[in-house]
Amino acid sequence: MAFTDADYRDIQGLLRFGHARLTEACFLLLRIEDAAAAGHWLESAPVTTAEVQHPLPTIALQIAFTSEGLRKLGLPNDLLNAFSAEFLSGMSGDENRSRRLGDVGANAPAYWQWGRAGDIPDAVTLLYALPGLLEEWKGSIEADLMRSGFQLLQCLPTTDMGGVEPFGFVDGVSQPTVDWGGRRNVTGDQLTYENVSMLGEFVLGYPNEYGKFTTRPTIPGRETGGLPAAEDIDGQSDLGRNGTYLVIRQIEQDVRGFWQFLDKQVNEDASKRQTLAEKMVGRQMSGDSLIPATEQSIAGVGPDVQDIHRNQFTFDNDADGIRCPFGAHIRRANPRNADYPAGTHDLVERLVRLLGFGRKSIRDDMVASTRFHRLIRRGREYGTKLSPDERLQPQPPNEEPCGLQFVCLNANISRQFEFIQSAWLMSGKFDGLNEESDPLLGNREPVVGCPVDKFSLPVVGGVRQQLQDLPHFTTIRGGAYFFLPGVRALRYLARIAKG
Repeated sequence: MAFTDADYRDIQGLLRFGHARLTEACFLLLRIEDAAAAGHWLESAPVTTAEVQHPLPTIALQIAFTSEGLRKLGLPNDLLNAFSAEFLSGMSGDENRSRRLGDVGANAPAYWQWGRAGDIPDAVTLLYALPGLLEEWKGSIEADLMRSGFQLLQCLPTTDMGGVEPFGFVDGVSQPTVDWGGRRNVTGDQLTYENVSMLGEFVLGYPNEYGKFTTRPTIPGRETGGLPAAEDIDGQSDLGRNGTYLVIRQIEQDVRGFWQFLDKQVNEDASKRQTLAEKMVGRQMSGDSLIPATEQSIAGVGPDVQDIHRNQFTFDNDADGIRCPFGAHIRRANPRNADYPAGTHDLVERLVRLLGFGRKSIRDDMVASTRFHRLIRRGREYGTKLSPDERLQPQPPNEEPCGLQFVCLNANISRQFEFIQSAWLMSGKFDGLNEESDPLLGNREPVVGCPVDKFSLPVVGGVRQQLQDLPHFTTIRGGAYFFLPGVRALRYLARIAKG
């Protein structure tokens, strides 16, 4: 099937740009009180698109809806039910889902500040601005929303920490390169790791890494309410096309607890403390990789030396996990593997692998292929940034909490966000490990009686070292699944809401 160029005018800009240069931001959680009034506002809401603008914008607005929000706008049940099951259920709507995501114990939705049952927003408006412009922009939008049938439930603030997350590491280093131009060919198995992903992994209505179209709501008839045509279904208008699913999780970080725990492990040796922190994260604090780039991994890379040091690497030349431990955060979040273990080159070798022979390492085939489980991350930090000295001091009374407003975009919540969260980050069995979850994000609640509070450090020629009794370093304070529609779909929803 021929690829149709992405319509940037119909795609919300967050997907393409992330608005990184607009360093001030906040996210308004909303309830729809009057659908008709909300529809009038949505009909002309100043949504920022994925088009390149000249001059560059100084402010930006994006909007997305939960399943309940779409229902309140009047979307018919047959269309609503065509969205994914996990979106309809919601992040906190199912006990089994909460368990898989690690939302148990202190992270259980019952303790959340928002997003728990009875406190799920209908919509979120994400606001971005250049320094000094956010407050006026926010005040104007809030006033419009309150006059237009919305109730403000909560404002999620953010803080510009200069590209460094609260634990002190350079953040947002590794993102998939989206194939906006449709040049990627996914025919057959991928024998090497690539950072390029099919557009349909992140934007509905386009082919994904399987060469298929993710299920989404479509409507019989062409040009229904101005909606784009579905590429894969003749005679259908596509409500999902150019939209995506938006995941938000408010993650509070115990920065003092993290650094003070490590300080005790190394007997207050500052150099060893940083080294241990970098082993747990899997990167240097500067964002550079712990694994040197090889000639093969930098082939075809442009002149950006920083990118080579930070992102142009795989784990193939660290088979024993000496440089970057197997359980490190970045190994779990992005294993950087291909469809087959390293060293598989031809059809015969693939057949041997499929039959279960020819393994070079006990860890071969233990981790699913990365290309089917990628996310576009658009998170922002919040709270007060602590200095290295402050991290080691006792917490003063009434200290403002800090953390990450985690935001990601994906076309398939189950296969992308939920898989990464449950099978890689929360799993105590990731990559052949035992009793270990993600050292940063992991929930230490025992799983079926088995603890998951350890972190292993392989040692050259020796017995691995293992940290014991890791405490929680993060706590979930809220979260929800949203649908971020294309602009034409947004206007279609507005017309439905107006009646």
